[in-house]
Amino acid sequence: MRPEDYNISKELLTFKEQDGNIHDQKLDTKPVGYFKDAFNRFKRNKASIVATIIIGILILFAIIVPIFSNYRVSYAEDSHYPIFQNALPKSGFTDGIDFWDGCKENSVTADKFYEYMAIYTETGNKPIKNNEYKTVTTGKGAIAAMQKTYYVIREDSYYKKGVISKLVNEEEYLDIQKYQNETGIQVIYPAIADAKVQASNANMWYKTDAKNKVVWGSGGAEELDFIPNYAEYNGKDDYNSLRIAAEGDTPKWNYAYKKDGSYEVRVSYYDYYCFYNKTYYDDGVTKPVFMFGTTDAGQDILTCLASGARFSLILSVIVASVNLIVGAIIGAIEGYYGGAIDLIIERIIDILGSIPFMIVITLLKYHLKAGDMIVLFISFFITGWTGMASRTRMQFYRFKNQEYVLVARTLGASDSRIMFKHIFPNAIGTLITGSVLVIPSVIFSETSLSYLGIINLESGNLISVGTLLGKGNSTTLISAPHVILFPALFISLLMLSFNLFGNGLRDAFNPSLRGTED
Repeated sequence: MRPEDYNISKELLTFKEQDGNIHDQKLDTKPVGYFKDAFNRFKRNKASIVATIIIGILILFAIIVPIFSNYRVSYAEDSHYPIFQNALPKSGFTDGIDFWDGCKENSVTADKFYEYMAIYTETGNKPIKNNEYKTVTTGKGAIAAMQKTYYVIREDSYYKKGVISKLVNEEEYLDIQKYQNETGIQVIYPAIADAKVQASNANMWYKTDAKNKVVWGSGGAEELDFIPNYAEYNGKDDYNSLRIAAEGDTPKWNYAYKKDGSYEVRVSYYDYYCFYNKTYYDDGVTKPVFMFGTTDAGQDILTCLASGARFSLILSVIVASVNLIVGAIIGAIEGYYGGAIDLIIERIIDILGSIPFMIVITLLKYHLKAGDMIVLFISFFITGWTGMASRTRMQFYRFKNQEYVLVARTLGASDSRIMFKHIFPNAIGTLITGSVLVIPSVIFSETSLSYLGIINLESGNLISVGTLLGKGNSTTLISAPHVILFPALFISLLMLSFNLFGNGLRDAFNPSLRGTED
C-alpha cells in the first residue's frame, strides 16, 4: 500500500539519520556495585524495611532509657530501701486509662474496705481510686447471718499499703522531721495506743471492738467517723515536727516509741518512699511512677527491660563478631588448602556440633571458676564459630578454582592475597547474613538460660531480659501479669524483626536473585 493511498504527502517522509548512518543510543546509566545493588534490592522488601525500623527503635530504647531513667536496677539490693512490690503500670498522664492508672479491680470484705477508707481519712491518699465502689451482697434471701457484703473497687497498688510501722535510727528520725518541716508533707503519724496493734497492722489507728470491727463515732459509717486510738501525748517521744491537723494547736498524741536509741514510728509508705529518694539517693524521683510497673523486688520494669536489652544486644553483637572473625579465618584456611587440614578441622567441627549447647554451658558453669557472663560468652564461642567456618569453607570450595583465581596465582599472587582479596569478598554476603541471624539466636538462648535459672545475670546494675522474664513466675502471672508481659512482648518483637531483617539481607546478597523482583 502506497503513502498516497493514505493521503500522506511524500515531503513529510524523511530519513531520521540525514547522514545515512544509524547509531545506537548511548547508555546514560551508571555502574552499580555489589553492595549498592544489594541495598537497592533490600529496599524493595517492605517487610524487611519495617523490621529494620523496629530494630532501630528497640536499640534506641535500650540506649536511651537507662541514661534518662531516675530508677536503678540495683535498688533491690538495698534491704532498707522502700519498695513498691509488683506495682502496676502507671504514668502521670494516663490516669484515665484503666490499664495504666496503677490500679486493678478487686473485691474486698467490709473490714478491708473500711481499712482502706481509714487510710484515706488519716493520710489523704486513696487506696480506692476516686473513692468509688460498688457493693455486692451474697446469700440474698438466705439467713441474715449467712449474708456477706463485698465491695468492688479499683485498688490502687501505690496507696494500698497505707501506713506501716518502721524502726529507724536517730539520724533518720531527725531527717524525716527535717523533711516534713521543709516540704509540709506529713510522713510520721501518731503512734497507736496499743504497741502490739501498731506492730501487727499500723493502719488500724481507729478504735475497734473485740472482733476487730470498727467502733464508729456519732457520724457513723456514712460519714466515716473513725475514733482515733492514738497514744496520749507525754512529751517524751523527742518529736518536734509537723503534726496532723486533728490535733489542733496543742500536742495531743505521741508520734514514736523509743527503743534502745531507735524509734518505732508509723510512716505513710508512699510519702516515706518520696522522702527516702530525695534525702538519701537524690535521684530526681519526686513520687513513685512506674510506666511498666515493678517486679516483686520493687525494680522499675521499664529501666530493667532497657538495661537487660542493652546487655543482651551487646553480648550478641560481640559473640557474632568474634564468631565471624574466627570462623571466617578457619573456614578460609580449610577451604583454600583442603586435604589433611580440611579433614582435621571438619572432624573437630563435627565433634563440637554434636554436643548439645545446654551440656556445654552446664559443664563450664560447674567446672570453670568464672562468672556466669564469662561462662555464657565462652559457651557461645565454642559452639558458634563452627557455623561461620562451614559457610566460609563452602564459598572457598566454590570459587577457588575459578579462572580469575587461577590468573592471580599465575601472576604470582600470594596465598593470603588470593584468599582475602579475590575469594573472600564472594563470601561476605553469606557471612553477613549469618552473623545477623546469630544475634537473635544468642539473645533467645541467653533468655532461655536465664529464665530457667541455669545462669544468673542479675548483679548490681546488671540484668538480662531472661532474668526479668523469670521474675514473672506462676505466683505473679495472675496477680501481676505485667511483670512478664512487657519483657515477653519485647523479646517476641525483637526475634520476629531480626528474622525478617535477616531474610531480607539473605535475599539482597544473593546475586542469583538479581532482577527477579522486577
